[in-house]
Amino acid sequence: MWAISEQGLHAPPVQLLDRACPHCHAVAHITPVAVPSLAELKARKPRRIGAVFHCDACGVPRFLRFSVRRIEADIVELAGPGQEVERVAERFPFSYLPRPVERLFREALLCHAGECYNAFASMCRRTARAAFADLGETGRLKMYDTLEEIRELVDLDDALHSKLREVLFGTDGDDRLPEFDPDAAAVLLEVIRDLLHQIYVRRRKLERTLKMRRFFARESARHARPRVVGSNTR
Repeated sequence: MWAISEQGLHAPPVQLLDRACPHCHAVAHITPVAVPSLAELKARKPRRIGAVFHCDACGVPRFLRFSVRRIEADIVELAGPGQEVERVAERFPFSYLPRPVERLFREALLCHAGECYNAFASMCRRTARAAFADLGETGRLKMYDTLEEIRELVDLDDALHSKLREVLFGTDGDDRLPEFDPDAAAVLLEVIRDLLHQIYVRRRKLERTLKMRRFFARESARHARPRVVGSNTR
């Protein structure tokens, strides 16, 4: 049980304080550094409290919010494990994306991490439009075909598929967007990640790999070529 006493914050022995850090992305232990005092909590009797931890990997402060279960004379019981105010943003190999697409997709992921799901959907539409501007109509059609492949692979229901299609492929003059809850936003997140990976990351990784292999193949052939030694004539 989580609790606060005169000695500070107590966590149960089985409660591991290992969490993914939104700053360094390491899964590391967090250490409490600032917790409300027992006297203050007994005087104020709040329903929720906050505690400051720091990430043992990078040292950046982390803020957790707890609900108060009950207040006794010598201890305050908390309902664990605590809600993190900062969520871990999704990671992506951004270096493969064109700069306009990268900038908008970064903002989209920040919206998702902040649980702003309708803002996330709006930024996904802007990300898709930036990709269409970069790829042209051929690229737009490829992304649409990829969405249809995803629909068949994971058996998306018609209503959700319609939402995704409206967000990503809506006409330029239509700024209306359907409402997104956490479940629909989670699907949209995976779909747009897959679309960008297929269109940009996979292609550019393959281009780099082929370029490297061709270089080493030419170098190997050049060094393996037999040297012709000319004969001396008198």
